[in-house]
Amino acid sequence: MGKRTLRPVDLARAAGVSTQQIRNYADAGILPPTSRTSTGYRVFLPRHRDAVLTYRALVAGAGRQAALEIMAAANDGETRQVLVLLDAAHAELHDARRSLKEIAEALRAVARQDPPPLPQTSLYIGDVARRLGVRTSALRVWESVGLLRPGREKGTGYRVFSPADVREAQMIHLLRQVRYPLPQIGPVLDALRRTGSTDALLAAVATRTDEVDRRATALLDASALLHAYLSQDFPTAHPQALPRREQDATGGLRPADEDTPT
Repeated sequence: MGKRTLRPVDLARAAGVSTQQIRNYADAGILPPTSRTSTGYRVFLPRHRDAVLTYRALVAGAGRQAALEIMAAANDGETRQVLVLLDAAHAELHDARRSLKEIAEALRAVARQDPPPLPQTSLYIGDVARRLGVRTSALRVWESVGLLRPGREKGTGYRVFSPADVREAQMIHLLRQVRYPLPQIGPVLDALRRTGSTDALLAAVATRTDEVDRRATALLDASALLHAYLSQDFPTAHPQALPRREQDATGGLRPADEDTPT
């Protein structure tokens, strides 16, 4: 009895992607090798569907590049490399969680302190950039979106940062270190300016922590799928086993595994 074959649309529906994306996955090595029929159609098997679902789950937990590398290693039979890459994905999440904790503590400290003493009453943009360890272009971007409001020096028009401006720049820098979106930093700073409360700052960090939790859970789910995928015997598709033909919407006949050759 021949092995069950699947069409690209079957894989696409299972993963919630387009049939073109399935072809892209096959070309990128995310799917195991496929054979082709004598007429050039790819022969997909249930293991190819499993590969798609495993990859999609890995993307949610580890990101696209890591997921691609893991699946490529799995399809090459490089189990040790799969484990190395999976360990790295877990380590990245662990580092992110630790950084969030450190950032939360730093934000509390910065918010509760008086504005830092400066060597003079105000600093120029280059001085602030060096103090924070960022580029001057970053400070200009933060100003352009309304997060910073430095004054201007009379006569020269140079930006001048007060102690309060420097403290806010520190908090923006800390939030950006955990990739908190720029559009969402404004309300956080506004709340701090109005009330002096750190609640909004800590809520911002908590939001990022929730995201790490979601990624960690997704990686756990993906690990289960990956284990099942690696445990398969990985049979190869048979080019000689032509897929059945079925009638398309126009009344013509087409191979059941694909609409057009690729």
